[in-house]
Amino acid sequence: MPGSPLDLSKLEGFGGQGFDALKADLETNFSAVLQSTFEKMELVSREEFDVQRKVLARTRDKLEQLEAELRRIQAEAASHDDAV
Repeated sequence: MPGSPLDLSKLEGFGGQGFDALKADLETNFSAVLQSTFEKMELVSREEFDVQRKVLARTRDKLEQLEAELRRIQAEAASHDDAV
């Protein structure tokens, strides 16, 4: 794409060191842009995701236990009411 900001033909005149410096600068700037974008997206690390997934699984198990206990108590109360 002649004339565009990404016109690689303009890089032909750079020597080895100049090109390496340009490459390092581009990588640094690109990394900073990506990091900023990721922070705005509020992404979480894989480790944090896995921890939260385990917490959710334990919470779900506890909820199921409590629901079963509630059903048992309700059944006992209903049978007690029927007996009275």
